[in-house]
Amino acid sequence: MNFLMIFLGEIGMPQILLILAIVLLLFGGKKIPELMKGLGSGVKEFKKAAKDDTSETKKEEDTKE
Repeated sequence: MNFLMIFLGEIGMPQILLILAIVLLLFGGKKIPELMKGLGSGVKEFKKAAKDDTSETKKEEDTKE
């Protein structure tokens, strides 16, 4: 139980470094830029879809009035 509390406690610099090391080992140095590019385009698409959805909702509200 004590180990679980230490492992799942606050996220600090050692935990971030451990996560980065694991990602580097799993994907390698050459794949990480491709992964980040894909992640960035996914976030960009999500924001665009959310923005379009809110503008459509506003248009529907304006036509109801």
